[in-house]
Amino acid sequence: MKNINKGWQREKYSNSLPEVFSSINIPKDAGFWRKLFAFAGPGLMVAVGYMDPGNWATDIAGGAQFGYTLLSVILISNLFAIVLQHLSLKLGIVAERDLAQACRDHFNPTTNFILWVFCEIAIAACDLAEVIGSAIALNLLFGIPLTWGVVITVIDVFLILFLQAKGFRYLESIVAGLIFVILGCFIYEIILSKPDIFPILSSLVPQKEIVTNPSMLYIAIGILGATVMPHNLYLHSSIIQTRNYERTSFGKKEAIKFATIDSTASLFLAFFINAAILIVAAATFHTTGYQDVADIHDAHKMLAPILGTTFASIFFAVALLASGQNSTLTGTLAGQIVMEGFLNIRLKPWLRRLITRLIAVIPALIVTIIYGEQGTTDLLVLSQVILSMQLSFAVVPLVMFTGSKLKMGEFVNKPWLQISVWIIAAIIIALNLYLLVETFFGS
Repeated sequence: MKNINKGWQREKYSNSLPEVFSSINIPKDAGFWRKLFAFAGPGLMVAVGYMDPGNWATDIAGGAQFGYTLLSVILISNLFAIVLQHLSLKLGIVAERDLAQACRDHFNPTTNFILWVFCEIAIAACDLAEVIGSAIALNLLFGIPLTWGVVITVIDVFLILFLQAKGFRYLESIVAGLIFVILGCFIYEIILSKPDIFPILSSLVPQKEIVTNPSMLYIAIGILGATVMPHNLYLHSSIIQTRNYERTSFGKKEAIKFATIDSTASLFLAFFINAAILIVAAATFHTTGYQDVADIHDAHKMLAPILGTTFASIFFAVALLASGQNSTLTGTLAGQIVMEGFLNIRLKPWLRRLITRLIAVIPALIVTIIYGEQGTTDLLVLSQVILSMQLSFAVVPLVMFTGSKLKMGEFVNKPWLQISVWIIAAIIIALNLYLLVETFFGS
């Protein structure tokens, strides 16, 4: 039976993440701050994807080679992310479907299957970055060989199950705690590296040389392409539905307002952390003649001698471990949302997560055994390229659905927003195509 009134080809037949759907109460007659606190959480879980280990490599390389110049690119990427995450949460609240369910209820089965396959590849690539990031952090902190570090990350799967069984709010609190660990570590690194304030502020304005210098443009596109994570668009549209807001026009309007505040504030926190990685790399390596520092291992090795304290390297590795663990929590959750949304296959959560993790662990293990440290760095870069390939397949349906009057009713994107998001989508698609061509066919 077609649900013509709401513009969907198929009826909605199940809630997103049914085990936690509407499980967090929103106080009805409370003031602004209490309501905002009740809605706070999904934004932080989404922000995790914007500071995962995959972003670290591009930020470090950008800062070491070009100083503070590429800060403006991180800022622009973040503004794009804020707009797209707003659309994602709006789709979840208004259509009461996550992005995967919305695709299933709109497209034909063949298109859906292709979108699902692309999405699973992207989630595996993302998980790959998290596995490698965590393994590198364990190696840097405790000297655990990379191979064993990769194996240890499988245990994360059971940690997530344990946390989710205690309630979704508990999971959000762990994520928030780890984000503030990363934040604290980088505030310490910034204080140690003593960056110049005025060049930082002036670099927030885009410079002409970003476009005219080919090697700078390549890293800039890498930062932009790897910042907006496709799985985050699926994740946000689902986890916002954990809130038990009134499913009325007024209730949805209020939910969109508070969820957007939560999302925007959280993404500015992610911007600060990404910017901090680049600033520390710029202040430590660019100004001391170590412009060729391009990966996480090099950065960790050089921080202590340049800044004069071993704590600089230790805090860097702790932040990397927290980043890898956090990304694991949200990435595996996104995997569950995507499989259930596109295919309506409900595997036992532990099995679903074990499959997702093994898809990432096996290539990471093979590369680590054969190629060692250099191989893991190359794999990290490849994972970001795969993610940028998938991004268009998540952004275009999201922009289409939220711009449809039939699907969104009074909440349809305003004309100015619709034009803006299509421009953002076109820029992201063009830059990612350029990045792919350069990666595979460039000199």
